[in-house]
Amino acid sequence: LACPLRLVSLADDDEWRELHEQVKSGELLPLSQIMETLRHEYKGEVIEVELEDEDGTRLYEIELLGPDGQVVEFLLDAATGEIIGIEGTGINQMRRDP
Repeated sequence: LACPLRLVSLADDDEWRELHEQVKSGELLPLSQIMETLRHEYKGEVIEVELEDEDGTRLYEIELLGPDGQVVEFLLDAATGEIIGIEGTGINQMRRDP
């Protein structure tokens, strides 16, 4: 996976400091570890990364551009790294062989 990453929903310095502290304390996983999860299971290029708060749960929303030009969004729990949702078409073509 190529990683031209940008966290677009974190706009100001206070949010960045808070995020850094949450990662440092182990409350949230670092983005590099989240990306490793996707690299092992899916093919594609990263086109967007956002960190969202949905009902008190922090989620990484990562959009990948697949080999057939499809865009697929992955939702991962920022605390556990678990993939909790996938939206898009052509997802099976993006899966890596075991």
